[in-house]
This record gives sequence, C-alpha cells and structure tokens, in this order.
Amino acid sequence: MTDRHKKKGEALNRKILRVIAAIALALALIFLVPEASQAVPSYARQTNLPCSSCHYMFPELQPFGRLFKLHGYTLVGADVIEAKDKNDRTTLSLLKIPPLSGMVQASFSKINKTLPGTQNNDIGFPEQLSFFFAGQVTPHLGAFVQFTYAIEGASFGWDLVDIRYSHQTSVGSRDLVLGATLNDNPTIQDVWNSTPVWGFPYAASSVVPEPAAAALVDGGLEREVAGLGAYAFFDGRLYGEFDLYRSAPQGGPHPPDQTSSGIIKNMAPYWRVALQHEWGSHYLEIGTFGLTGKLFPNGVSGLTDKYTDIAFDLQTEHRMGNSKVTGHGIWIHEKQDLEATYESGGSANPTNKLNTLRLNANCYFMEQWGLSLGYFSTTGDKDTGLYAQEAITGSRTGEPNTDGIIAELAFLPWLNTKFTLQYVIYSKFNGAKDDYDGFGRKASDNNTIFLLSWFAM
Repeated sequence: MTDRHKKKGEALNRKILRVIAAIALALALIFLVPEASQAVPSYARQTNLPCSSCHYMFPELQPFGRLFKLHGYTLVGADVIEAKDKNDRTTLSLLKIPPLSGMVQASFSKINKTLPGTQNNDIGFPEQLSFFFAGQVTPHLGAFVQFTYAIEGASFGWDLVDIRYSHQTSVGSRDLVLGATLNDNPTIQDVWNSTPVWGFPYAASSVVPEPAAAALVDGGLEREVAGLGAYAFFDGRLYGEFDLYRSAPQGGPHPPDQTSSGIIKNMAPYWRVALQHEWGSHYLEIGTFGLTGKLFPNGVSGLTDKYTDIAFDLQTEHRMGNSKVTGHGIWIHEKQDLEATYESGGSANPTNKLNTLRLNANCYFMEQWGLSLGYFSTTGDKDTGLYAQEAITGSRTGEPNTDGIIAELAFLPWLNTKFTLQYVIYSKFNGAKDDYDGFGRKASDNNTIFLLSWFAM
C-alpha cells in the first residue's frame, strides 16, 4: 500500500469513527430524557383508553381516533365533576384531572455534505418541547392547543390550535355530526393523514436545506392565521367543511401595518370534501380540498398576489391481525397570479403554476414496529426571479423542481414512546441533480440522516 493510499484509508477511518461517535452521542442524549415520558397523554387519561385505540402509531389516526376528533375531543371515560339544573340539564361537566400533557423530542441530524461554514452532525436537545391543553372543555366542546419551544431561535410560543364544537343528530335513520372549528392552520382540523399538517413524514429535521417552493395550503399560513369554519359528517361516509381565514401573525405589529408581510386581504376561503368507505378489514378515503386568497407581499395596501390551490387526496388502510398497512397520496395544484411581486421585480413571470405530489406507504407490526417509504415531487414554471441563483437555497436553472424518497424505521417500546431512523434521498433539488445552486452543490449533498426520539407524557 502506498503512503497516499494509506493516508486516504486513515482519513476514511477517522471520518467513520467521527460518525459513529456522533451517533453514539445522539443516542446517549436521547436516553437522558426522564422516566416521566412513560406517562399517558391527556386524551388517554380522559377516555381511559390506551393510545392504540386512536392511533396506528402516533400521530397517524385509525377509525376510532378520527371519530373522537370529529366529535370534538369530548369522549370521557374518567371521573368528572357534574352539575345539573332543575330540568336535569347538565350545566357543568368538568374533568377532575385537567386535560394537560407534554411532548419532548431529541434528535440527531447528519447531512451528506456539510454546509459551508457550519458544523455537521447537529444535535437537537430538545429538537422540540411542547405542552398541550387537549381534551374536553365542556360537553360538546373540546380542544387541541399546543405551546412549543423550538430549537430554531430558542423561542417558546403558540403552535397548533384546533378548538371545536360538535353535536350529533340524525336525518331519518342516518347519523349526522355537525361541528364548528376555530384553528390556526389550514388542514390541522382534518382527520386524515393525507393532508399537509398531519401528513408523512410526521417529523423531519429542522436544520437542513429545504426546497425553494411549496404551495400556500402546504404550510404557507402555519401559525399566521385564524380560521373559523363549519363541518358536517353524514352517515359515517361523507364529510364536508368550509372555513374562512384571516391573518393573525405571531409577533410584529397588531393590527398589521406597512412593516408587515404576507398579510391576507380580506378573507381566504378553504373547503374540504371527503368520502370514506370501510368493508371488512379494508378502508378507503378519497377527497379534495382547496384554498384561495390574496396576500400583500409587503404592507397592507396596494397590489396583491393571488394563490389558488386545488388538491386531491387518497388514504387506504388494511388490517391483518396485529399488523396494519396504510397508504396516503396527495396532489396539489397551485395557480399563482403574482401581480404585486411581478410589478416590484420579484418574479420574472406575472403568473406561475406549481404542482406537488406525495405518496407513502406504512407497515405497522405488533404495535411496536413501523416501516415507511415515501416519494415526493415538486414541479413548477421556470422563474429566475422567484427561484434565483444563490448558494445552497437557490436555483441555477430558475426552476423549483425537487424530488426524492424518504425511508423510515420506527420503534415503540411503549405506546407513548417512539424512536425513528429516517433517511431522505434527493434525486433533484431546486431544478437540477448537479450544481443545482450554481455554486457546485449537488442534490445528493442534501441527503439527510435523521434520528429522533419522541416522547408523549
């Protein structure tokens, strides 16, 4: 062996040892989470049922979990404090144990090629820390309210919210559930895991490069709006919903002013229709949803950009004894009328289109093991203004086209404790496979190994 080859071999060995050491450190940090993580979350405390009654593997809902959410999180199997009036009408039904719970995540992220000027092998401890008010408030009224500490920015604040009222009645011999929802993110109120908020992957690294483009309904309004809507679920089959969203930004001036950005003009309507059918051990849901809105890129007056999103989704499930197979698909088409951005020189085109496709399949075994495989793709019109050349996050071609696969292995030693190994592989990133940013970076350089521990308390 020549000295040059020997040095290369020694360098490779050192690199392997560093990776092993980083993984060992991450695992050590993961297991430092206290034993309180084995406690049962608030919905389970309220219903006196195990997590597996609602979830195949959290957070993916199974049929009973979907009904629990549609009925306003109000099923109670625990002790309550009750009061009735002289007409035997319940005037108070208060849980003796407040519906409080918590969640902590610790993580390890390794990107295939280190970002310039940064240290690779990132430890998130915590990756995320959340506290929840989640359960019945009064009969017919329940909530899912999340407060989160995020490692990015070391901030603690308002996160996901879904407060809902529900009432069950009948039309002839058919059941009808009527409800209302107040929420802060389109699709958080959805009961299917095919739509954006609760879709696969259920967790991902927060410290790696992200593709340049995403539809407005696909996280573009997260925690920046308040929406009020009504829904109906007929005969256990047909679901319909309509919501109106208004900007409610976290931080910044209130009411929004000329220093604000991304503010909705008037209201942004959201709609949802889904049809489901269950036979034997099989289940199928097909649906559609959409969102349209005019946004001020900057300030609260002048020209706006209009976004119209139309999506279709599919969910299938098959139960085989103690094993389950689930599958999800979503396709989102977005039309962008960029009057304001084009006029200011921020885009090369006055109109653009963006398409998003995501497919995934999950296999769950014995309520302990999960194996998932997903495909994702984003394609859109070339626009050298919106997708400009820039190191790491930009596009040399001016295109947003990104695609790849996600493989994931999950293990639940307890129903409220989850360990996940995830690998994200990009075949194209921001328009190209090689030198996608114009600074020599490859799509595969952003491939990511992500280790996550997830505890619900």
